[in-house]
Amino acid sequence: MKAPPFDYAKPASLDEAIALLERHGDDARLLAGGQTLLATLNMRLAEPALLIDLNGLSDLRGIALVDGKLRIGALATHAQVEASPLVAAHAPLLAMAAPHIAHRAIRNMGTFGGSIAYADPAAEWPACALALDAEIVVRGSGGERRIAAADFFLDLYTTSLAPHEILVACDIPVRSPESFHHFDELARRHGDYAVVGLAMAARRDAGGLRDARIAFMGIGGVPLRARATELALQGQALDAAAIDHACAALEAELDGPRAPMPDLTHSGATKRHLATVLLRRALQAADAVSHRG
Repeated sequence: MKAPPFDYAKPASLDEAIALLERHGDDARLLAGGQTLLATLNMRLAEPALLIDLNGLSDLRGIALVDGKLRIGALATHAQVEASPLVAAHAPLLAMAAPHIAHRAIRNMGTFGGSIAYADPAAEWPACALALDAEIVVRGSGGERRIAAADFFLDLYTTSLAPHEILVACDIPVRSPESFHHFDELARRHGDYAVVGLAMAARRDAGGLRDARIAFMGIGGVPLRARATELALQGQALDAAAIDHACAALEAELDGPRAPMPDLTHSGATKRHLATVLLRRALQAADAVSHRG
């Protein structure tokens, strides 16, 4: 397959990139890592008149602590997130998730911001952003605005990013000493998209888990936050009965309107069962950590 013809621009500043996007509207596409965009171009699923290459914008790069939060620039690659000591120290959920993303060659090129903006519901970073209560930082001609991850993912491949805005970074609250993070996914082969995946962040105390945020990927049009299951866990000691109760709450939550969507190889019922398997593993891991600590 061969991409359709298009014009190419490599802006020297973020303001120039925003102006180009505003001028060309739906006829333009943004290029970051290109691991999704180039494939859609080659298959002619996208036929933009202009490709705006963001890779010259140093403002979108880097991983740093900024105002007490971990800021990951939109152009940080998956591999950079995976290898970052700051990520390992302050957002270990991301370090756990990174090795599950595709393969090394793709992690070397694909970008954190590109994954968040594309909003694939089976991808790792959107679910992690939801579990970590991250804020998405975007910029347009009207200036900067911050969007909670819970409000960012609207529908399949659809976000609250306005047409002429560019995602510039993601701000993540740093972990506290009592934090518990867990990531797991089930895939047919390593590197494949997850059939079902779970990203979890919580606080541990003597009474069990508090303020749990449980996000699933691969079961709906957006990463799904299991809020009823979180409530069932609040303040409960992590014994066998509490874990069974939480898994039953998840089974009930993933029914009716929130039932998982089937894919080509797995039914919705299978995905619901696998989600409870992942939750049980996560809670057993949290219980094991509590006993060690």
